[in-house]
Amino acid sequence: MAPTNKAERKAVVDVAAWMFNVVTSVGVIIVNKALMATYGFSYATTLTGLHFATTTLVTAALRWFGFIQSSHLPLSELLKFILFANFSIVGMNVSLMWNSVGFYQIAKLSMIPVSCFLEVVMDKIRYSRDTKLSIAVVLLGVGVCTVTDLSVNTQGFIAALIAVWSTSLQQYYVLHLQRRYNLSSFNLLGHTAPAQAGTLLLLGPFLDYWLTNKRVDAYNYNLVSLMFIILSCTIAVGTNLSQFICIGRFTAVSFQVLGHMKTILVLIMGFFFFGKEGLNLHVVLGMIIAVAGMIWYGNASSKPGGKERRSLSLPTSRQQKHASFSDSNGHDGNV
Repeated sequence: MAPTNKAERKAVVDVAAWMFNVVTSVGVIIVNKALMATYGFSYATTLTGLHFATTTLVTAALRWFGFIQSSHLPLSELLKFILFANFSIVGMNVSLMWNSVGFYQIAKLSMIPVSCFLEVVMDKIRYSRDTKLSIAVVLLGVGVCTVTDLSVNTQGFIAALIAVWSTSLQQYYVLHLQRRYNLSSFNLLGHTAPAQAGTLLLLGPFLDYWLTNKRVDAYNYNLVSLMFIILSCTIAVGTNLSQFICIGRFTAVSFQVLGHMKTILVLIMGFFFFGKEGLNLHVVLGMIIAVAGMIWYGNASSKPGGKERRSLSLPTSRQQKHASFSDSNGHDGNV
């Protein structure tokens, strides 16, 4: 009975963590869309730096009050993580500027096979046929929803390539660091958020000026826009935390696959809040395909053999069997 209760508790926590990520992620996207589209605050990299600065303040306060225990992360590991994370943020922004929306979405979808590749190579993960097919169905569904045109150019392709690999490596590294150094989500955020905030706030204004030809210090700040910026930063704390929680509890691939539910919710919320383009039959069909693929993935990956680490102890097992056989022969001879 105890294992059942333990399994049920894990399932409840998993669902709660996932819902936390979905709500905060969709919330921050909607707020940012309103901030940029309605109030003209188009400084995405600087805004991300403000998100991490707010996260830094929250984690520092929690550590001050004793809710987060002190932990250690080697500087070399921190620098690698910051490199991947910042290249991910900058790469995505540049990719969106240089590529069509359709190719940008295709690049985002390609993170799933890249994350699969990393898990296969680095963690020796093996996927069942059903798990692979379910991922393909999710990719197809989200592609139908979001991909319009596929025009591509050389510099855009390079930017997308950097964005995809750096994002996949950053998400893989979240799980790697949590497991290797026994770090909680808040512990890891406490180490990474200050460094990301510092680098993004330092480089963000210059990058945003390059992307938009607008200076962040020349923006016409008012009470409403400041309230939206503060709201965005507040929700982003939950988004940053929930991302680390979800990757720590699941894997980068599961986070990517199920994460496309947020893409669908953003499309629906965008229709209700902004009334653009609407939910035509083409988009609704893609949503149905994607949701079916996500349900299939959840079922297939949870089955025995659906997604598991390949055993590297087969020779040892054979040796043990051989040893047992030899011992048995020895015992027979003694008798």
